[in-house]
Amino acid sequence: MRVHFIAIAGSAMHNLAIALKKKGYDVSGSDDEIFSPAKERLEAYGILPKYIGWNTDIITKDLDAIILGMHAKEDNPELVKAKELGIKIYSYPEFLYEMSKDKVRIVIGGSHGKTTTTAMILHAMRKNNIETDYMVGALLEGFDVMVKMTKEAKYTVLEGDEYLTSALDKRPKFHLYQPNIAVITGIAWDHVNVFPTFENYCKQFEIFADKITNGGTLIYSAEDENVCDVAKHSRTDIEKKPYNALTSVVRNNKTIVLFNGKEYEMQVFGHHNLLNMHAAMLVCEKVGIKNEDFLASMQSFKGAAKRLELIKENDTVSIYKDFAHSPSKLQATVSAVKEQYPQRKLVACMELHTYSSLTQEFLSHYKNTMSKADVAMVYYNHHALQLKRLPELDKQQVYNAFGREDLKVYTDKTDLIKAIKGIKMENLCLLMMSSGNFDGIDLKEFANELI
Repeated sequence: MRVHFIAIAGSAMHNLAIALKKKGYDVSGSDDEIFSPAKERLEAYGILPKYIGWNTDIITKDLDAIILGMHAKEDNPELVKAKELGIKIYSYPEFLYEMSKDKVRIVIGGSHGKTTTTAMILHAMRKNNIETDYMVGALLEGFDVMVKMTKEAKYTVLEGDEYLTSALDKRPKFHLYQPNIAVITGIAWDHVNVFPTFENYCKQFEIFADKITNGGTLIYSAEDENVCDVAKHSRTDIEKKPYNALTSVVRNNKTIVLFNGKEYEMQVFGHHNLLNMHAAMLVCEKVGIKNEDFLASMQSFKGAAKRLELIKENDTVSIYKDFAHSPSKLQATVSAVKEQYPQRKLVACMELHTYSSLTQEFLSHYKNTMSKADVAMVYYNHHALQLKRLPELDKQQVYNAFGREDLKVYTDKTDLIKAIKGIKMENLCLLMMSSGNFDGIDLKEFANELI
C-alpha cells in the first residue's frame, strides 16, 4: 500500500509514518519545515523528504491514500491536487480508527494527565505480556516509536487529544475513535483559540462520552466536578467507574502507594500522578490485569518524557522539567514537587508559550497556580506573540495575573539564565515548565552547569 503524508514532520504524524513503514507500507511525505527529533527519526527509517516544501509532482494516481496533518492548510497545493485526482484522504485520527475498528479501543481523554495515564497503561500491559497497538503523545522508555499498529493485537490504546483533526475536519480528534473503554482525567479550559467558551469546551467531552460503544465503559475522575457532570449526563447503557487518587505516603522523598495491606514504592509522585495511576489501574483491570500485578509493574515506571522528568540531581538538589503550561497542569506540578520535597526550597519557572497562555483574557486563570513555590518565575518572548499574531503583553499584566507580589517576570532568556544561576544550589528543587523550550535553552546542559 502506498501512503503519502502531507505535513509529515508533526509529532504524531512522523511516528505514524514510521509505524506504517515498519508494517511494510510504501511511505512518502513532505513538509515545509522539519526539526529534530523528527528529522533524524525519519532519516533513520529512510522516509525523510528529499526537499523541504510542497511538491505536487509526487501526488499521483498510484497513491492509495493521503494522510493529512493538522499543520497543512486547506489550500495546500498537494492537498488540492490529491482532491482533484480523487485520492482517498484521511486525517491521522481517521486512519488510526480505520486500522483499529476491529480491536478493543481504549481512549484516554482529558485536559491534563492523558499522556501519563496512557503511558502507565502501556507500561503495565507490556510488563504483563499483553500485546497492544497504541498512539501516545510522548516517547516512552522501552518503546522505540509513539505509534504501533499490528494485525494481531486485540487492543489499541489511544491518547485522545481534544484539538482539531485537520484543515478539512474541525472535529476534535478524540471524537473519531469510538472507544470501548474511555477515560476522562479532568476538564480545565484550554485551546481558547478553538473553544471560545468553557461551556463549548466541556461540550466536546460530552460528545466524547456519547461516542462510547454500546455496553462500553467510562472511567472518570471523581475529583473533578466538570467530569462528574459529564458522567452523570452520559448514556445509561454504559458502565461508569469513578476513581480518586490512590492512597499513599511520602517517606524520605519517595512516594509509597498503600493497597490491600501492601506497600509499593514508586518512582513517580504527586497527587495528579496517583490519580492517573488509579485510572490506569481500572483500565488494566478491564483487560485482565490484577490490581496487585498492575501496582508491581508501576514500580518500574519512570514517567513519560517531559512529564516531571528528572534531569539531574545530587544529594541536596533535584532539577526537573515538565510539560506543564495550562493553569491546572502548572498548579498540579508545582504542588507535586513541593509535597515530595517539603524541606527543600522550590524554585518554579514556567514559560508562557501556548496561544491560550499568551492571551490577555486567559491570563487571569493563572492566579495562585504557583503559590506553593518559594520562588516563582515566568518567562515569555515577544517573538512568540508575533508568531501567534497576538497583542503585546507587558510584564505588569503577567505580574498582576499570577497574584503574587514576589513573582519574577522575564522576557529575555539571558536574564532568566542569569537569575537562575544566581540562586544558591543547595537544599533546592528547580522546576522548569513549558510546552516549548525556553527559546532554545538546552535544559540538560543547563542542569550540568548548575550542579
